[in-house]
Amino acid sequence: MFRKLYLTPATAKVVVIPTGLNVQFGDDHDLGRLVPPDAPHQGFVLEVEPLESVWLGDVLADAKNDGDNRPIIVLDQVTDPHNVGAIMRSAAAFNARALVTQDRHAPGESGVLARSASGALELLPWCRVVNLARALDEIGEAGFWRIGLDGTAEVELESAMSKTQPCLILGAEGEGMRALTRERCDQLAKLPISAAMESLNVSNAAAIALYAAARRGL
Repeated sequence: MFRKLYLTPATAKVVVIPTGLNVQFGDDHDLGRLVPPDAPHQGFVLEVEPLESVWLGDVLADAKNDGDNRPIIVLDQVTDPHNVGAIMRSAAAFNARALVTQDRHAPGESGVLARSASGALELLPWCRVVNLARALDEIGEAGFWRIGLDGTAEVELESAMSKTQPCLILGAEGEGMRALTRERCDQLAKLPISAAMESLNVSNAAAIALYAAARRGL
C-alpha cells in the first residue's frame, strides 16, 4: 500500500502520478535524507506500508495442502544484504516455497537488499524466526528433507534430493553452518564443483541448488 510519493520538480514532469496519492515536493537533498546513503533516489521516493509478516506455520500448512515438492531455503546467519537479495531473486525465479532466516542475524528490508532481489522481496514469502534450530525441527516434522550444503560432504546434491520435498540449508561464508544447524540436517550434500576451486559464493551456491531442485522430474 502506497503512503506518500516524494518528488523533485524535474521528476514530476516525466512520471505519471497515481490519482489520489499524497505527493510532497523537494530537491535532491531533501529526498536524499529519506533514504540510506547507498540507495540513490533518482528524483523520487515512494513511502509504502511494511510488508506483511509471513509465519512459518502457514508456509508448512500450505505445503501439506498443495502436495508439491517445491523447496524451502534456509539461511544460517548469512548477513550480507547483497547475498540475501540475490538468493531471494534466485528463489523466486526457481519457484521456491519460502526463505527462512533468523530474525536477529539477517539483514532488514533495506534498499541494498531490495535492489539485489530485483522485485523478489515482494514475491517470495520470507519467514523471520526467533530460533532457527526450532524452526528446522518444525520443517522436519512437516515432512521436509533437510539438506545442508557442505563442500566436504560425500553425497552430491542431486542424489540427496532425489524425489524428496527438500529444505536447502546454507551457512554463512567462512563459518558455514553452526553446530546446532548441522545437527538438524537429515543429510549433508555438496555441489559437484572442480577441485581447483574450494567453494562458491553463497548466493551462487544457492542459485545452483535451486536450479537443481527445479529440474527434478523434467
